[in-house]
Amino acid sequence: MQFNHGYSKLEFRYFMKAVIFDMDGVIIDSEPFWQKAEFEVFSSLGVALSAEFTNVTKTMTTIEVTRFWYEKYPWDSKTLEEVEEMVITRVMELIEQAGGEIKGIEFFIKKLKSNGFKIGLATNSPYKIIPVVLEKTGIAQYFDSIFSAEFVEFGKPDPAIYLMTSKELGIDPENCIVIEDSYSGMMAAKKAGMKVVAFTNGNQDVNLSLADYKMESFLEQELHIFS
Repeated sequence: MQFNHGYSKLEFRYFMKAVIFDMDGVIIDSEPFWQKAEFEVFSSLGVALSAEFTNVTKTMTTIEVTRFWYEKYPWDSKTLEEVEEMVITRVMELIEQAGGEIKGIEFFIKKLKSNGFKIGLATNSPYKIIPVVLEKTGIAQYFDSIFSAEFVEFGKPDPAIYLMTSKELGIDPENCIVIEDSYSGMMAAKKAGMKVVAFTNGNQDVNLSLADYKMESFLEQELHIFS
């Protein structure tokens, strides 16, 4: 882990009591699944998806994406809720079939737990996808708190989901560190008053401007700061 600014290693380890993970792109490489599911479902309803707009919808919740495409290409055959459910169901099928967990994630979280950190999950994804991901990756038992944007009025970049997670963990926001791969997720964590680790996983396009630290992977050499 590289420090951009903020605490020294000793200060960091003293003040940080919880690590909160984003899910998509941090625990599981799910972006291809979402792209495939959305293309299949929305195309079947007559939506002409474009790279320009799919870039815009990448950070939205599933219902926000559904509303976005409905406003551009209204359909009559199904409700927004039915279409949202079709997308979610297809993503769950793809996760079950292909997995896609980020290399080293189980090892990394086990080490954090053994070093006394509480572990949280805060994702914009629908809640029903979370158990599928955690069971598929074999890490369900390590989490002390799990939240979906379904439980708050607004998803990321609004900070509510991170504030709810820290509250359930019983850890003040300033004592939480968030691992995120998206700019909107980092913005949510910073608004919540938390420290942010940008997880790049080799992606050179990750925006690091809001990050306090950067991690390239979950390999063992990245653990030194937490121990």
